[in-house]
Amino acid sequence: MSLIAPTVEAFFTDRLITQKDASPRTIAAYRDTLRLLLRFASEQTGKQPARLEFSDLDAPLIGAFLYHLEHERGNTVKTRNARLAAIHSLYRYAALRHPEHIATIGRVIEIPPKRHLRTTISYLDHDEITALLRAPDRTTWLGRRDHALLLVAIQTGLRVSELASLRICDVSLGTGAHCKVIGKGRKTRTAPLTKETVAVLRVWLQERGGDDPDPVFPTRRGGPLTPKAIAWLLDKHTTTAAENCPSLRAKRVTPHVLRHTNAMLLRARDVDILTIALWLGHESTKSTEIYLHADNRLKQQAIDRTAPIGTPPGRYKPPDPVLAFLDGL
Repeated sequence: MSLIAPTVEAFFTDRLITQKDASPRTIAAYRDTLRLLLRFASEQTGKQPARLEFSDLDAPLIGAFLYHLEHERGNTVKTRNARLAAIHSLYRYAALRHPEHIATIGRVIEIPPKRHLRTTISYLDHDEITALLRAPDRTTWLGRRDHALLLVAIQTGLRVSELASLRICDVSLGTGAHCKVIGKGRKTRTAPLTKETVAVLRVWLQERGGDDPDPVFPTRRGGPLTPKAIAWLLDKHTTTAAENCPSLRAKRVTPHVLRHTNAMLLRARDVDILTIALWLGHESTKSTEIYLHADNRLKQQAIDRTAPIGTPPGRYKPPDPVLAFLDGL
């Protein structure tokens, strides 16, 4: 057995689990990355994974692995960078245990993340929100469950994993109504609930029944919905809503789009960016600044403030359709 095998084992048991107390989601992501890497390296070198050396897993091979992820497995640049971050974490740990291989390890650590285009966020406007909330058939049990779930998702901005794991005991409908969730990094936060959401949840929880540890949004058999199931039902209701709201046909509505929608609703009410970051459970406001870029109202206000003195505020509107036609030529 080579040094790689005990180093990988100690990385998970000593570094991630014991020292960092990493979440199961983080451990699973790192595990999947290293499983893909070791299989790729085994195919490239002809060695069994347990017999691979650090000299086999050098910078050229890691670079080839990253190329393989993008061009053969079809991973996005964001996924490629996440895989590289997991590899960097392993190699930084290995540098402490095996300084004799520091040259090879250092060259891998120096592989940079890849730049990529950052698209403008997608979110729903008022008409699209209304159409989506009307899509579930509330004459059925499943329809009432889905309506309550969609309303909570839009109003609270919870992540899909947080929605899936929401329990009855996490919801408080009294004074200061809120739901308590454990988000990324196992940080606990509370998301306030509006009067409309409280009214819907009160009726739904009364019908749903169950004990405190049970999920707020269960399957037919009573178990929690998975994130994939929530994404599927959202896709189904979006298709239904698009019949009355054609603009939804041009959008790919995912659970994260509902999270973006919540943030943009808060921005429309002039809630400051720090409060939105706390509301969404962001580690820092850098993750929340995308909503400033997406807020066209802020951009218009900036234009109005920088306009020459005496210029009326607002965008130019041609006084006549003929002039509008000529200006567009």
